[in-house]
Amino acid sequence: MLLLHSHLHHLNLQFLSPHSSFPSSFPSSKFTTLPFPTPISSSYTHRFRRITNSATNDKLNEPEKKKPLQQTVTRAYPFHEIEPKWQQFWDQYRTFRTPDDDLDTSKPKYYILDMFPYPSGAGLHVGHPLGYTATDILARFKRMQGYNVLHPMGWDAFGLPAEQYAINTGTHPKLTTVTNINRFTSQLKSLGFSYDWDREISTIEPEYYKWTQWIFLQLLKRGLAYQAEVPVNWCPALGTVLANEEVIDGVSERGGHPVVRKPMRQWMLKITAYADRLLEDLDDLDWPESVKEMQRNWIGRSEGAELEFCILDSDGKERDIQIVVYTTRPDTIFGATYLVVAPEHSLLSSLISTAQSNHVEDYIDLASKKSDLERTELQKEKTGVFTGCYAKNPANGEAIPIWVADYVLGSYGTGAIMAVPAHDSRDYEFALKYDIPIQWVVTPDDKSISESGKAFPGEGIIVNSSNTLMGLDINGLGSKEAALKVIDWAEKSGNGKRKVNYKLRDWLFARQRYWGEPIPVIFLDDSGETVPLDETELPLILPELDDFSPTGTGEPPLAKAVSWVKTTDRLSGRPATRETNTMPQWAGSCWYYLRFMDPNNSKELVDKAKERYWGPVDVYVGGAEHAVLHLLYARFWHKVLFDIGVVSTKEPFQCVINQGIILGEVQYMACRDKDGNLISADSTNMLNEHNLERISEEKVTKSGDSFVLKENPEIRLVARAHKMSKSRGNVVNPDDVVSEYGADSLRLYEMFMGPLRDSKTWSTSGIEGVHRFLGRTWRLIVGLPLSDGTYNDRTVSVDEEPTIEQLRCLHKCIAKVTEEIEGTRFNTGISAMMEFLNAAYKWDNHPRSVVEAFVLLLSPYAPHMAEELWSRLGHSKSLAYEPFPKANPAYLKESTIVLPVQINGKTRGTIQVEETCTEEDAFALASTDEKLSKYLDGQSVRKRIYVPGKILNVVLDRKNIKHF
Repeated sequence: MLLLHSHLHHLNLQFLSPHSSFPSSFPSSKFTTLPFPTPISSSYTHRFRRITNSATNDKLNEPEKKKPLQQTVTRAYPFHEIEPKWQQFWDQYRTFRTPDDDLDTSKPKYYILDMFPYPSGAGLHVGHPLGYTATDILARFKRMQGYNVLHPMGWDAFGLPAEQYAINTGTHPKLTTVTNINRFTSQLKSLGFSYDWDREISTIEPEYYKWTQWIFLQLLKRGLAYQAEVPVNWCPALGTVLANEEVIDGVSERGGHPVVRKPMRQWMLKITAYADRLLEDLDDLDWPESVKEMQRNWIGRSEGAELEFCILDSDGKERDIQIVVYTTRPDTIFGATYLVVAPEHSLLSSLISTAQSNHVEDYIDLASKKSDLERTELQKEKTGVFTGCYAKNPANGEAIPIWVADYVLGSYGTGAIMAVPAHDSRDYEFALKYDIPIQWVVTPDDKSISESGKAFPGEGIIVNSSNTLMGLDINGLGSKEAALKVIDWAEKSGNGKRKVNYKLRDWLFARQRYWGEPIPVIFLDDSGETVPLDETELPLILPELDDFSPTGTGEPPLAKAVSWVKTTDRLSGRPATRETNTMPQWAGSCWYYLRFMDPNNSKELVDKAKERYWGPVDVYVGGAEHAVLHLLYARFWHKVLFDIGVVSTKEPFQCVINQGIILGEVQYMACRDKDGNLISADSTNMLNEHNLERISEEKVTKSGDSFVLKENPEIRLVARAHKMSKSRGNVVNPDDVVSEYGADSLRLYEMFMGPLRDSKTWSTSGIEGVHRFLGRTWRLIVGLPLSDGTYNDRTVSVDEEPTIEQLRCLHKCIAKVTEEIEGTRFNTGISAMMEFLNAAYKWDNHPRSVVEAFVLLLSPYAPHMAEELWSRLGHSKSLAYEPFPKANPAYLKESTIVLPVQINGKTRGTIQVEETCTEEDAFALASTDEKLSKYLDGQSVRKRIYVPGKILNVVLDRKNIKHF
């Protein structure tokens, strides 16, 4: 280590810490006798290309001819021996274990978290490691910068897929889940991710879901968990409730049976009580603005009014019934020409006339077969039925018809709207279709808009909006002022009130499933009273079942566990029945980030001191598909835990990053007409009407911005990349990639493909490029293979002082790599290392101190190779906690300048010198310069005038001056 420090001192590298061994949390005795893995020297057949400095012979980024993954590729270095060795070493010595009770909390912390995966039977594809690699680079980087790093992994293991597999095969969900977890774990370890596996958790373990159940009890105590009758997707043929994703176009995904919406008793969580806080606290988060905007829209806070419309009887007299509507545009009340109620509105049955009864009932039945998404889709044609009943517009006293239509949801607002067709596009389409009057009440600045055949939803000047009898006149006011006046009038006249509304609905928390957390409540048999379990009775363990199929009665599968369901109340001894619904998969994922802080605590959810140190999560990386629900639910639970003193922060995740997706390789398709003739893709806009034929890449060439057939360039092809899926046959298994190119190549390529947040297209030729880069790195440091194909145990680096140019090249690379990791611009960090390598190949020798610093830079990206090189450089311990190099600003400056040279006051040329160049060095350079030497050779110099950085003037003895 003394040799290392002497070289680093010469480099003027600034380190955050002198720490250069394993974490202090490991017993020192373990490491004083630790047998560091010996460098690989076993027989290894290696084909290699001669290294040259010619850009045309060895371009780092130029792909070689693409090879299928099934073919054997030339290994650029012995990754197949290096990687298993170091994975075994990290695992055996728990290199990345984060200390628990003996943690040095005087050091800064960095908690970096992946959205933990559902362990499916399919295992990983190459899209999954994209985010995992990014977080691993950050974790390794921060460890080397002296941070305590928490970088854990676990499993979101309850859920529907395992249960469906169990129903189909008779295999218990736990068996398949554990098998899948083992496969995922093996794949993740094969990629060298530096997770602290000692903190691994799974949502299916009773030690974990005990605390999920505990959180539910806290919600119940505070009135945030309650039961209600809510509509669910019921499939009579299957005899079960289906999740929204199991219903497609009104039928069950499994079997294609009709599905209807029917009310059932369900557990609900009152997330709406936290709507304002969930909205307001978004402003302080370092999240993508698009994600914050999605959450704002999902919460959907709006300010407006609730207005009351009296129902009229057949004689036009007011009945003792009012329909309450919510509107964000009370200024348009004079333009309300009809009302719409949702098919599930509680007053609908009392609004239907005898003549319209059958029509309305048929429509309600039809609407019950549609999901909320189908009903509110903007592009769909609006449908509805007249109820046969009228209401009175309170602003002008006019009778307006009441319709039932499925584009209004009973779960939003009051389940009824005042329709203003002139100023709402949905209402406008509906009014045109059913010949309902359209009354303009807002005048836009552009008068032509009212004649455009479209609704005008914007603000403007109010017209046609006065009724002295009702005491309301808003003509001539702007929309905002008019809205306030209407609200004041409604409150004074008893026709309504000011109202803040939200799109956010309470969270439907119950599932009619077996494979989920049991809900810890019982119901007394004699009274039906709901009794929560005592906290000492947790965990309420999920009973074993052999039959997971639906009961057919609407009761969940847990109802079959009769001996488990029948119980007694602990306090009174009265007979009781357990809740047979289970929690949704979302439950366990709402708080798992807290358990990682303290995974083995049996007394409390998380130790307060540990939570104060580790919270909040510094960086949370995952897919954009979880941008709303998972993040919103987790924030809700966190705020409840904050209110009861379990956590010390208002928010769980300070920074969220959504990685892009990796698409399958580009597929090329040719079109054939009905006669089987090839036609160009640009000759038709209706490709689905023609047969599409897959064309292999070897038969394709690029022409301009298009791809064409090589043999017939007139035939333009369809070139598309699709999301990886089994059905398209474009899934790339990371196991295959690791086998052919190594884990470091896969890690490096996924980072090099482009910005982390962007979607990218997989290309096998691209991974070959970064594989060659790693091969060049290996050969630069270790040297070429010996005649028997093996490599030397050491390196070809030399114990020499680096030159100024070498230091400048190194520190430029250090600065760039550091900056790009901190900015999560990993692709450009790799480019900086490639530039360094190109420069290093031109050097006559490679000083050990420079090589060591470069290996440390490479280690977060390609940890297996870096560990092996570090070992071969003579170090006896892992580099995982070596200080990350810091750039010395002195070597980042452009230190050479162009110095004008004058001979007897006349400028004769220039020379390139260092800023610190002395007069003697400047004169020596001038004397050897091709242009200047002819003026100086054999001449007698009377004096020299040197202004550093400005000019060198040589005054010659005039007796002997040569004339040119």
